[in-house]
Amino acid sequence: MRRRRERRAKTDPLDDLGTPGERPDYSGYRGVWMFALFDLPVTTKQARKQYARFRKALLCRGFTMLQYSVYARHCASEEFAEGVRDDVRAVLPPEGQVRLLAVTDRQFGKMEVYFGKSRAPTEDPPAQFMLF
Repeated sequence: MRRRRERRAKTDPLDDLGTPGERPDYSGYRGVWMFALFDLPVTTKQARKQYARFRKALLCRGFTMLQYSVYARHCASEEFAEGVRDDVRAVLPPEGQVRLLAVTDRQFGKMEVYFGKSRAPTEDPPAQFMLF
C-alpha cells in the first residue's frame, strides 16, 4: 500500500523560535564567553590536589585553557552563562582566588593574541547546531 505524501508548505524553521515574523538575535552581543581566572596555592600536597580538582572541574564543564590559570567557555546566551557561573561556584576551592568574567562575542573578537611578536587570530565560537 502506498501512502500519499502530504505536501507541506515550506516554512522557515526560525519562525518557531519567537513571535511570528521576529527572528532570534544572532548578533555578536548575544553570545558570551565566560572566563575563569584563578590563582591557587600549590605549596602543599593537599593544595596541589585542590588545584588539580578545580582545573578538572572546569574542563568537565566545557572550559578550555587559554593560558595557565586562564580558562574560557563559550555560552550561547547570558542566561546560559549564569548557569555555568553557578556550576563553577559549586566547585570553588576553599583557598586561593578565582575570578569569573563574561564578555560578549564582539568584545572577545577584539582581543589581540600574540605568539612572540607574531599576531594570531582569536578563537572562533563553536559552531551552533540547529535541530528541527
